[in-house]
Amino acid sequence: MTATLLTGIGLLATQDDELGELADAALLIDGSTIGWLGPAGQAPAADRRVELAGRCVLPGFVDSHAHLVFAGDRAAEFTARMTGQPYTAGGIRSTVAATRAASDDQLRANLARLAAELRAGGVTTFECKSGYGLDVATEARSVRLAAEQTPEVTFLGAHVVPSEVDRTAYLESVCGPMLEACAPHCRWVDVFCEQGAFDEAESRAVLRAGVAAGLIPRVHANQLSAGAGVQLAVELDAASADHCTHLSPADIDALAGSATVATLLPLVEFSTRSPYPDARALLDAGATVALATDCNPGSGYSTSMPLAIALAVLQMRMTPAEAVRAATAGGARALRRDDIGRLAVGQRADLVVLDAPSYLHLAYRPGVPLIHQTWIAGQPA
Repeated sequence: MTATLLTGIGLLATQDDELGELADAALLIDGSTIGWLGPAGQAPAADRRVELAGRCVLPGFVDSHAHLVFAGDRAAEFTARMTGQPYTAGGIRSTVAATRAASDDQLRANLARLAAELRAGGVTTFECKSGYGLDVATEARSVRLAAEQTPEVTFLGAHVVPSEVDRTAYLESVCGPMLEACAPHCRWVDVFCEQGAFDEAESRAVLRAGVAAGLIPRVHANQLSAGAGVQLAVELDAASADHCTHLSPADIDALAGSATVATLLPLVEFSTRSPYPDARALLDAGATVALATDCNPGSGYSTSMPLAIALAVLQMRMTPAEAVRAATAGGARALRRDDIGRLAVGQRADLVVLDAPSYLHLAYRPGVPLIHQTWIAGQPA
């Protein structure tokens, strides 16, 4: 294996509690992992050197919430929303029709395009949900195709109830034949616990069935209104409660006292002109916070983690350091991964080189393409 030394790093923001931030640093990539990091003047020999000329290096972004297997778009719905129509859960059904009608090759090509966008934007690990099939065959092919791109695949048959199916019969399918067809390709099970989607009892049934099938729960929680989603996520030891837009003090306390990560998705609020989550209250209470894109064709059609970071700082009162932490180490926690999200010896060599001297520029220069290089498992992406 070839050892590569990245040197001339202006700021190495490791997101590791012991290492912190290192100025004038270097980092040795040994195969697919990090072999050494420290002051540039103490760097070991390597087979090749890459001079970074004072640029900032971060762990690769971890996008722990994305919906990338779909066909078509919902630009008309977006236009209607911009003229005053509120966002509701029901718009999903138009994407379901397009996804069912698409071929595997069409879905695969769109998924590959979005995955390439994520990598170009500094994402080195991403989660991908089903949820636009809502029948056994289309859900099963959705997770199968997603597994071609990422090991972090989520079964989201419980997105909404399709209009042509009896509600009780659909819930039985999600917890039975649909789950059985999808589970071999998945690591996670998710449910949209929300008015217009699935209530608390239905959501609990879906998640318990998923756990019984060997999957780990995560929850779409408290996005459109206050509800039971966060408390259910904590009760079932879900890896994350995602959205967290409408939280009570009890919800915040529950998250702070649990291992469940509060995953915030500011690109959705940006795209839907909705109130942003209270990130400050979560952080001040001691909850672990992650940032993710929620890239999807309805409520937030963006793959930009840098923009999510900028919005977290500019609209949700997170500090730049907190936002970067949430987009890296926080995302890793939301995926229960200990090999990514920080830079330390033995970690997978997933990292982002910014065309800037500091990560502060991600919020300071919103919308500017600052990703100079993305490295995944020790290789340039």
